[in-house]
Amino acid sequence: MGTFVAMPTIETVYSGELRTRAVHTASGSSLITDAPVDNQGRGEAFSPTDLLATALGSCMLTIMGIAARTHGLNIDGARLEITKIMRSDPRRVGEINVVFHFEGLEINEHGRTILERAAKTCPVALSLHPELLQTLEFRW
Repeated sequence: MGTFVAMPTIETVYSGELRTRAVHTASGSSLITDAPVDNQGRGEAFSPTDLLATALGSCMLTIMGIAARTHGLNIDGARLEITKIMRSDPRRVGEINVVFHFEGLEINEHGRTILERAAKTCPVALSLHPELLQTLEFRW
């Protein structure tokens, strides 16, 4: 058997002035990060910690979408709002608050339980350090 060599998932280049450009190698999609204003940056793009919070929310909605598809539920139009709370000593994300909005969608109690469980078990949520508080609110 041959040796499997993993290809990079993302290639990131430092552009200077506290900015990076990341490219998803499989698709060619790219994004720019910028240091936030409160940490010497320009705040003109997502910060790396913004992307952490974004990854959590996007992962939760994606896993909920998979669960919805599996159980015949429709969550099209569902959205969420994320609030990232920074801590210091050392500087880090201390809490991520996620408010899910499902108002107007017809989902029964059983479906709600399935979706809430899916959100809480997404790979990003399970990969974050247990000291990082994840506060979830579901608005049905």
